[in-house]
Amino acid sequence: MYVRVRYAPSPTGLQHIGGLRTALFNYLFARSQGGTFILRLEDTDRSRFDQSFVKNLYDTFSWLGIQWDEGPDTGGPSAPYIQSERTELYRKYAQQLLASGSAYHCFCSTERLEMIRAGREAAHSSESGYDRHCRDIPPSEAAARAHDEPHVIRLKIPLGERTEFTDHLLGSIAWDNDDVNPDPVLIKSDGFPTYHLANVVDDHCMGITHVLRAQEWLSSTPLHCMIYRAFGWAAPLFCHLPMVLGQDGKKLSKRHGSTSLDEFRRAGYLPQALINYVALLGASYKEGVEFYSLDELAQHFNQNKLNKAPAVFDYKKLEWYNAQYIRMQSDEALAVLALPFAREQGLFGEPDAPPDPAQTALFGAAMPLIKERVSFLSEIPAKIQYLFSEPAVPAPQEFFPKKATLQKTIELLSLAQSIIPTLAGFDDDAAAEQYVKDTAERSCVKIGDLMMPLRVAITGSRISPPLFASIRLLGQAKCCASVDRALCSLRATAGTVYL
Repeated sequence: MYVRVRYAPSPTGLQHIGGLRTALFNYLFARSQGGTFILRLEDTDRSRFDQSFVKNLYDTFSWLGIQWDEGPDTGGPSAPYIQSERTELYRKYAQQLLASGSAYHCFCSTERLEMIRAGREAAHSSESGYDRHCRDIPPSEAAARAHDEPHVIRLKIPLGERTEFTDHLLGSIAWDNDDVNPDPVLIKSDGFPTYHLANVVDDHCMGITHVLRAQEWLSSTPLHCMIYRAFGWAAPLFCHLPMVLGQDGKKLSKRHGSTSLDEFRRAGYLPQALINYVALLGASYKEGVEFYSLDELAQHFNQNKLNKAPAVFDYKKLEWYNAQYIRMQSDEALAVLALPFAREQGLFGEPDAPPDPAQTALFGAAMPLIKERVSFLSEIPAKIQYLFSEPAVPAPQEFFPKKATLQKTIELLSLAQSIIPTLAGFDDDAAAEQYVKDTAERSCVKIGDLMMPLRVAITGSRISPPLFASIRLLGQAKCCASVDRALCSLRATAGTVYL
């Protein structure tokens, strides 16, 4: 069977982890089978629709590197791929259901429906949904009234029957028709279709062979099967993907942290890390392998290796993946990826200021210093801030090695300053370290005690990128100036004036 699958989001919000997992699994399944992956915009909810959400969808999947074969922006044989541009098609098929007796006109007002709901609530009734008040109006009478009266078109659900379908993961499923939402609306009073009609019509007309979607849509599937049968169409093969849960076992949501893909992007996640991790939520690939490119995921994707159990979204595990992918980048590639964050955080001057040629060279040269020390691209600018602007002199206590006094710290930093010219000339960290060891031994001090105040003076922090490489990048003059400022601060604290 030639495979045609789709991702059909509603542009009523930003793209999120659950949507990415659905889109990704459809994409991987299509690629693994040599099939077609389609994007369709289900924008029939006009009250919540916003064009900015459409832009967000395009921008997000461009960033992720996932491209559909057919869609609103690429075209294809089933165009248009936006539901609001297909309304005449839905009305045509709704008329077909009316003609066959599988649907009917309903003239009940909003006020009447609200009165029914309120009456049931007051009576503590277990009944819910529409009461089928207009179901038995003669079709000819209903058709005549529909010319002048506001109305909707409802599906006439066959009562006293069961609807059965087979899900790839969950097996055979059967629902009593009487338990399905009573006679749901297919065409609303504004002429727009509901999700259920448009979804079925589009999947049929676009030749969708497999529907891979989240298990939250499982309860809608019996209704969709009824609509397929009302038309006399074969339904696609269903596969309801396991839920994505937070660590607390509840559906992943804002309370667990970022779920909008924009938030992950702004936090400094790499698209490769996000795709790699999300692809593992509910699926397995090649045993013993943790890292995959998008092409490799498609090569190893197998519908039979999907899991029934819910997947737990672990932010720490995703952070680990992101850190590993940062380490995999070349220095040149990492500089390109980190540059937007550096500009945004004002590393080169004012926020969003571009670097000059010297700053560009320094920024690229700093990548080896921090590659092993960050988990997010957004962390990089702060880690190397001291290379681009003089750090504020920390509080005196920050300079003190363990058990050292203020006076001893001043002596240690003075000694460290004397070796800066030699350290700046070393190209090899091992040779620089040996030189510091020799100096410490001759001066009868611990190497850590000698390096601590020097590190703080130059970088402004006890924890920093490699100090020897930092000294080489900054140069002798800047390093000595930083130490001078630190010594002045410490001596002032000691109450001693040095001229």
